[in-house]
Amino acid sequence: MDTFLEFLKEVLKGIIRAISAYVFQKTFLNEEKTTRCRRKPGGSRSNK
Repeated sequence: MDTFLEFLKEVLKGIIRAISAYVFQKTFLNEEKTTRCRRKPGGSRSNK
């Protein structure tokens, strides 16, 4: 019984670690920019 509880504890630790890594990745690493670059009115100027 003690061995089974140790095994269950390790499995739950692994699941929690995987879920927290997924949440961390989605929250911090794959963060997309919410504001897009806006062009100034008048268009772009080139040296011709």
